[in-house]
Amino acid sequence: MRANVKETLLRNAAMLFSRSGYNAVSLRDVAKAAGVNVGSLTYHFGSKANLLREIYERHTHPMNARRLELLGEARRISDPDERLMAILRAYVVPAFVSSSDGDGGGAEFTRMRAVLSAEGNPDAQAIIADAFDQTSRTFIETLAECVPGASLESLVWRSQFLLGGLYYALINPERITRLSNGAVDGNDRDAAIEHLVEATYASFRSLSETASVVVAADNKTIRKASI
Repeated sequence: MRANVKETLLRNAAMLFSRSGYNAVSLRDVAKAAGVNVGSLTYHFGSKANLLREIYERHTHPMNARRLELLGEARRISDPDERLMAILRAYVVPAFVSSSDGDGGGAEFTRMRAVLSAEGNPDAQAIIADAFDQTSRTFIETLAECVPGASLESLVWRSQFLLGGLYYALINPERITRLSNGAVDGNDRDAAIEHLVEATYASFRSLSETASVVVAADNKTIRKASI
């Protein structure tokens, strides 16, 4: 019975956080939505921060584990272009595949992540960092291996742009359908993955090309200076 109460609390808390954000939702709100008293919530979690932390741990662990597994496989690909494409797919695919409660989140959890990231609450920021920063750093380090010469600044910024595109594709697919007047199905996950990966591939590959131009220019300057 207690396990069922805990699951109900987690489910209702995620729903409320995704709709109203972390700051606006109280423990009393969560307890009311779950049909229990506040004492039951504090018994299971102790605080709102602990409640949010458990939501994140349950949803992000399988997704992060799959990302790291796919990144390990991508690193073994010898061709740099194929490796870059595989690295990007390793980051994107688990977010789309992990679409149901308990295996990575789905649209509701993704919406909650976006709302909480924008709020800037210190407790929520710390929980988000604990859930994703290590995997994200591994992703950036893996990218750097096949985009030689790219600056850390460029890699981090473009990784952030990828995350933004991923968020929006997951939580608002109907906009794609609407803007295309129904010609494109925004809920076609395979298409969403391919377009997101291809667009991001071009963005990161250009960093390598830019770095090559800079190196060539520097070498030319050095040769002129030696004459």
